[in-house]
Amino acid sequence: LEPLLSMVVLTIVFGTLYGNTDKTFPVYILSGRLLYSFYSSATKAALKSIRSNAAMIKKVYVPKYMYPLSGILSNFVIFLISLVVLVGVMLFFMATGSYKAPMNANMFLTVIPLLNLLILSIGVGLILATLCVFFRDIEYLWSVMLMLIMYCSAIFYFASRLKGAGGMLIKINPLYGIIDNFRRALFGQHFDMVLLGYTFGVSIVAFLLGMFMFYKKQDTFILNI
Repeated sequence: LEPLLSMVVLTIVFGTLYGNTDKTFPVYILSGRLLYSFYSSATKAALKSIRSNAAMIKKVYVPKYMYPLSGILSNFVIFLISLVVLVGVMLFFMATGSYKAPMNANMFLTVIPLLNLLILSIGVGLILATLCVFFRDIEYLWSVMLMLIMYCSAIFYFASRLKGAGGMLIKINPLYGIIDNFRRALFGQHFDMVLLGYTFGVSIVAFLLGMFMFYKKQDTFILNI
């Protein structure tokens, strides 16, 4: 219900009141909202994973990377289930004739942005989990950063309407590129290959950096939790 209610509220505010009459707007909002919600919840879970399991880490040996990974993957499973809501909303609008989405092979390519999103979330999650052990305020700073990321991800507005510095700012955000290519595939369009290459590049760098930082510092976690 939460994503559906969010879609209704955002559609009323940014659709009706701001004059966005595009008939795909509710699906546009819901798709962006679901991807952002997963990224937000997954990285927050990974960030807190080491500190919240401090008692277990001190008593029982378990590979420490399992703690952030379990938080991220459990949120990913919930996210995949929530995609059923997205499919249901699309089918509803198609059945009512509100809009006609092109049904073609591009729709099956949505798995590529989803894989991209998972790699990015794991990488960023490992970085945050490592930093949070030594700098507790990271938890509060990341909450503020997530707010900035949300507003720069074109969840409830069309990025094509932004001009100049505003348009450049959101394209720097890799989450926007992932959401944009997911929407393109969802609506039967071709990927933006430049954004796809950029987001995969950032995701792989974040993943490798996260693995390196976590591996180098994991033996000192027990001294700081």
